[in-house]
Amino acid sequence: MKLENAKAQMRKGVLEYCILSLLSKEDNYATDIIRKLKESELIVVEGTLYPLLTRQKNAGLLGYRWEESTQGPPRKYYKITENGIKFLNQLDKAWNDLIASVETIKNDNGKLKLESAKE
Repeated sequence: MKLENAKAQMRKGVLEYCILSLLSKEDNYATDIIRKLKESELIVVEGTLYPLLTRQKNAGLLGYRWEESTQGPPRKYYKITENGIKFLNQLDKAWNDLIASVETIKNDNGKLKLESAKE
């Protein structure tokens, strides 16, 4: 298994969570979401982002509004809904639980290896 493939799969798993987290702070244009995810090294292209936004919108987690642009056509700004905020709160707890579980496994494995090496 290649490291880059594993890292890509890990990033894919947290993209929806990261999108909701970004939108909980402020409404965003899709290009801004992509830029922020790239800056955080969660590399995303438009072809990846739009299906996620559509899925979250259809689930009632996101809404959008159109805003006139001085540089071209109107822009669609995404915003988190009340249901999206509730879901994000649940994801926050799940994320913290996941981190704790992974840390427990990492720490336990480290202890087991050290103990096995001593024997």
